[in-house]
Amino acid sequence: MSKISIIVPVYYNADTLMLLYKDMQEKILKELGDYEIVFVDDGSGDESWNIINEIRELDENVMGVRLSRNFGEHAAILAGLSNCSGDCAVTKQADLQEDSELILRMYESWKRGNKVVIAAREERDDPAAKKFFANLYYSLVRKFIDKNMPQGGFDCYLLDRQVIEVLMGLDEKNSALTLQVLWVGFRPDIVYFHRKDREVGKSRWTLAKKLKLVMDSLMSFSYFPIRFMSMVGVIFAIIAFLWIIEVIIERVAFGVPIQGWASLMCLVLVSTGLILLMLGILGEYLWRTLDASRNRPPFLVDQIREVQKTDKADEEK
Repeated sequence: MSKISIIVPVYYNADTLMLLYKDMQEKILKELGDYEIVFVDDGSGDESWNIINEIRELDENVMGVRLSRNFGEHAAILAGLSNCSGDCAVTKQADLQEDSELILRMYESWKRGNKVVIAAREERDDPAAKKFFANLYYSLVRKFIDKNMPQGGFDCYLLDRQVIEVLMGLDEKNSALTLQVLWVGFRPDIVYFHRKDREVGKSRWTLAKKLKLVMDSLMSFSYFPIRFMSMVGVIFAIIAFLWIIEVIIERVAFGVPIQGWASLMCLVLVSTGLILLMLGILGEYLWRTLDASRNRPPFLVDQIREVQKTDKADEEK
């Protein structure tokens, strides 16, 4: 019988973890058969780790992985994937915004032979501003990075063991795991769902983290920033050349005196701003290159509480 691993990244989710487990227990765990749940505590400062251990006492198929500090959701998912033992693994958010039955639908798709199954948002009950910026991000991804990105985007996905091994071998820093899932090239099956609004707890998905995701996505999977620099340089070079010709014609043919301080200052300020912008883009690439060359791991594990079946086997030995 095949085994499925459920990877749950946890960050300040003490108020939803037990609710999440009970929801899965009531709706899907009996249907799954052989399963394991891997909770990855991504440096939470609340009672999340204690609650993970409480759930572990209730279910012998639950594993707890605690990271040494907060490394980010994508690193937490990688930590879960690297420690899971299932023939396939599915990610599950801890905020109760996705129906647990979605896992069953993805699992059935995997059984039909699909090695990558994506849970795409068909609708979402988020505030208008949040939906606007989310849709803007996914539009940029489809335009400049990967046209296969679903229109509503995705956070949850199921991966075959073969795909998991491929992702473990990429060893990328400052990247987007969802885009890596698309990049690996296994043709995905898409399962659509309605994402509910968050009713319990507070989101830790801050503006700074969202901006970092945008930068990581563009820098890691698209040549657009470099092309942007080249295009802007060519455009302003053409404008400058035409402006020089205009000034020469006006001075020689019509005797118009060359304009002085105001136009010169505008030219200097615009040029300086463009130079700093280009240096900033190059700096982003240089920092990412430095970060990758240091070869630091994407996450560090503090503790692992394995499934109790494994613990009992160890005791017998």
